[in-house]
Amino acid sequence: MTTQANAESGIEEPGTEQVASFLGNHPDFFNSHPVLLTELRLPHSTGKAVSLIEKQVQVLRDQNQDLKNKLLELVDVAQDNNRLSERMHRMTLDLLKAGSLVELLNALKNHLRNEFKADAIALHLPGLDETQQRETGAKNLVIDETLKERFPTICAEGKPQCGRLKQEQLDIIFKEQAAAIESTAVVPLGECAHSGLLAIGSREINRFNPCMGTLFLSHLGELLTCLLQNHNSANS
Repeated sequence: MTTQANAESGIEEPGTEQVASFLGNHPDFFNSHPVLLTELRLPHSTGKAVSLIEKQVQVLRDQNQDLKNKLLELVDVAQDNNRLSERMHRMTLDLLKAGSLVELLNALKNHLRNEFKADAIALHLPGLDETQQRETGAKNLVIDETLKERFPTICAEGKPQCGRLKQEQLDIIFKEQAAAIESTAVVPLGECAHSGLLAIGSREINRFNPCMGTLFLSHLGELLTCLLQNHNSANS
């Protein structure tokens, strides 16, 4: 009837976009027209019609649940960060107490294995002779063209690298342990790894991935670089 009357009178009905725009600009419209709320019906997923108010309540409930879920995620992240910060603090204290290079590296490995669940740890330091390699368990680092080609991000940019490594990369870093490693975090020590290279390996494929944050690894690299320089200065 209304459409027919409008057509006969030559009055053009507003389009849906115009109605939506009007209601968006006049959110209090239904306050002065409350009867309309009782007449409006929206299709429900079950086929039963519900009032606009009921639909709004349901939408608000869904939004509230989404906000709760996001809040819980943020709380979980905050708790994880607190635990990580506490473990990092304990490790830092033990590293600072180390009286020799051997004690320093032993403390580092113990914390990475026990506190951070590392399955393999490989440390490469420059200028180590065979005796020092045997005493410390570290490998002698030689930054040659092969290393630069295999680890361009590490050697050129000096940034930690996380994820799955190629077999030739694993062989360079982990040597005889390479076959068991599924994911790795490689941390340069000093500018472009000139002070060393720390690799933390895991048997889990997703333990280290390219999307994870590297702030903790960067801080660990900076801390180790300073401590190694102090031990080198004391022994020189």
